[in-house]
Amino acid sequence: MTKRGYHHGNLRQALVEAALRLIAEKGPQGFTLSEAAKAADVTPAAVYRHFTGRDELLAEVARQGYEIFAALVEYAFDGGRPSALAAFEATGQAYLAFARKYPGHYMAMFESGLNPQAWPEMAPVAGRARSVLERAADGLSRHLPEERRPPGSMVSAHVRAMSHGVVELYLRGGSASPFPPEELLETGIGIYLRGLGLLPPDR
Repeated sequence: MTKRGYHHGNLRQALVEAALRLIAEKGPQGFTLSEAAKAADVTPAAVYRHFTGRDELLAEVARQGYEIFAALVEYAFDGGRPSALAAFEATGQAYLAFARKYPGHYMAMFESGLNPQAWPEMAPVAGRARSVLERAADGLSRHLPEERRPPGSMVSAHVRAMSHGVVELYLRGGSASPFPPEELLETGIGIYLRGLGLLPPDR
């Protein structure tokens, strides 16, 4: 029997919110399902009506995170406007903005050890976000002959890795830098794209 206040049927989301608080405090693998129940002010038995274990709860936190992330990068991409380069850079900045505003979701998505492909409800949402980033990367090389175009999936993967590194070191990791994380990422993307021949030398 749940405690007073959660018989309105929103216990599942209350547990997600409790998990987000615990992730911020202890990391995605630093708490138990019983602790999530206590944080949500319900009995452990009530939790198991919604989640079979901590990983299933983390998967739901991550799924919701991917929904937010996909919406953010789609908005940033804006159909490739005003230019392919501006749209691509905007998706990188959206990555940082998401990590800054939604740290609990970010950690559940990228630091919990969960593989999105193993979770049927998470995989399509994660794929949606990835496809936007790949479309943005594809737009950068359309002016090149087809045989010289780098795969959009590769460019997107490299920039995601760069974005993740900036987040871990300078946005969340506390490493000192004389430059803002956004500037570090923009400069790094520019150097990378120039190396692929996707930017003119004077850009």
